[in-house]
Amino acid sequence: MKKVAVIMGSDSDLPVVEKAFKVFDEFEVPFEAHVMSAHRTPVQVAEFVSAAEENGFGVVIAAAGMAAHLAGACAANTTLPVIGIPVKGGAVDGLDALLATVQMPSGIPVATVALNGAANAAYLACQMIALSDAELSAKLKKARVDAAAVIAEKEAALQAKLKK
Repeated sequence: MKKVAVIMGSDSDLPVVEKAFKVFDEFEVPFEAHVMSAHRTPVQVAEFVSAAEENGFGVVIAAAGMAAHLAGACAANTTLPVIGIPVKGGAVDGLDALLATVQMPSGIPVATVALNGAANAAYLACQMIALSDAELSAKLKKARVDAAAVIAEKEAALQAKLKK
């Protein structure tokens, strides 16, 4: 199974990104996490991402706040799928990170999740890897069925309560 690379622009992003780790653990998807900055360590980012495919990675997740150029810097150095997590904070509470992550030039795509959307970034990465992994695909499908069953139980409980 391909691994997922999770790159944070700062260790202050860790509380957000840890939500992705839980998803990877749940689905038994291997991952590595690193702190690298598009601005402070651009050479390390480029070297890591350029070698990611040959090092067994299938997806790169990049989490960054404020100027948030990390996902774009990653995407510029690989043809692997890159998922950006704009992190809330700063003077405009993450709007700058969202715009910097989502507004990429043609040919250098970054899939972007919601502000602080690390769990969805992990689910999306799992879905991408599952395209070539039937066992992971089955786990994801079962998780969807299980989630629907929980909602059905809550609906039944609500309807029972309303009938009293």
